[in-house]
Amino acid sequence: MCRVVDLRQAVLAKNDEAAQVLRTELTARGTTVVNLLSSPGSGKTALLERELLLARQRGVPVAALTADLATENDALRLARSGVPVKQVLTDGLCHLEAAMLGRHLDGWLPGDTRLLFVENVGNLVCPAGYDLGESLRVVLASVTEGEDKPLKYPTAFGLAQLVVVTKTDIAEAVEFDEAAFRANVEQVNPGVEVVLTSARAGEGLGVLLDRALAAGSGEGTHTPVMAGRQHAHGHGHSHGHDHDHDHDHEHDHEHEHAHDHDHDEDHDHQHPHLHTVAQTR
Repeated sequence: MCRVVDLRQAVLAKNDEAAQVLRTELTARGTTVVNLLSSPGSGKTALLERELLLARQRGVPVAALTADLATENDALRLARSGVPVKQVLTDGLCHLEAAMLGRHLDGWLPGDTRLLFVENVGNLVCPAGYDLGESLRVVLASVTEGEDKPLKYPTAFGLAQLVVVTKTDIAEAVEFDEAAFRANVEQVNPGVEVVLTSARAGEGLGVLLDRALAAGSGEGTHTPVMAGRQHAHGHGHSHGHDHDHDHDHEHDHEHEHAHDHDHDEDHDHQHPHLHTVAQTR
């Protein structure tokens, strides 16, 4: 008799174990991880830059790790906030994993870091099933992406503890239907909070920071219904295909930076190249 082994579930189970270890270690040192997921071009980098700057102004020790398949553009932008930033290039891998994140944090993350924002690879499919040891999972969607986004990507939105709508300053121009979007989010993730933001106009600025601090202080976070089903029946599979080509054009090409090159070998996948953007804190 042949025995069928679900390799995906085995990989995810291994990741969950690593995520729990990482979560325990970081919580013990007072660090809260916030996992940010979105499609490419959602504007999460622009919003995160504003949130990091606000955290620094408030005196909250924060750091950010951003993952991309290529280029250091996001890290260069985030570094303008003046907080510790690290870029991880995945060389084709479409998501971060807990063990990978742990290796990148080792020896880099400042000991007094209260919040670590992880900007995952721009993708609503691959990263959705991977726990990174976060205490708060946030899914972002811009007003240009369509109100049916939560229905197309039920795993990503269904596991979110906070949903953030970005680029609301152009919502009227693109005829964004807020009520329809909220109804679709509610359908896949009943009770999750939806926050409206605009990095350009300053709408909703500070809410992400406040929710992250609340999660770190032990205040109750939203528990998605889908999370319970995953623990009971294994990890969900998302088969959506993201064809959005919306891009965030808020760029600044004047960067002064230094790079420390390290090569971290990931034997489960490929060999991500680690780039640290150095700046003063």
